[in-house]
Amino acid sequence: MTAIFEFIPLIIFFAVYKTVDIYWATGALIAAAALQMIIMKMQGKEIPQKQWWLFGLIAVFGALTLIFQNDAFLKWKVTIVNVFFALGLWVSQAFFNKNVLQSMLGESMRMPEKIWTRLNNAWSLFFLTCAILNLYVAFNFDQETWVNFKVFGLTILTFVFAFSSLLLIYKHIEPEPEPTETGVDNPLNNKDDSGQ
Repeated sequence: MTAIFEFIPLIIFFAVYKTVDIYWATGALIAAAALQMIIMKMQGKEIPQKQWWLFGLIAVFGALTLIFQNDAFLKWKVTIVNVFFALGLWVSQAFFNKNVLQSMLGESMRMPEKIWTRLNNAWSLFFLTCAILNLYVAFNFDQETWVNFKVFGLTILTFVFAFSSLLLIYKHIEPEPEPTETGVDNPLNNKDDSGQ
């Protein structure tokens, strides 16, 4: 349900684009992203820092798109977001020795450190690839092709890559350690004081 909730602004963007145009769709995207965060606040949920950054980029590049009536700003926003993710993963690992994916998923999956590092680097490279692909499609094809790529192409690529990553790391996932029962008397330790 949470995953669907995160895709609502993108769905609204696509629907408005198909019924009106890119500029109305951009306005709808900004409004939907803002409303999404307001709903999260009203529900008492903490808004992740990542989402604040994403909303900031949507608001800034969306506003520039509307002010100058130029969809190039919106096209660049997609690439900047992917570069932001790629650099975030790589810089955290390379300079701060912090694996972002391990921090996010480490409680639900146990793997060797080197596998976490490979996974982190693979996702960083994936986001960088998406950034380059977006620029290529945005400035070599018509607007409708780019919108379809943004909404469907990048989404499908992300799901395929996530599924492929899971298949590749599956054999490295370590089983959860068996919980040790505490407070249960061990018959061997219950020796009667009388020696019996």
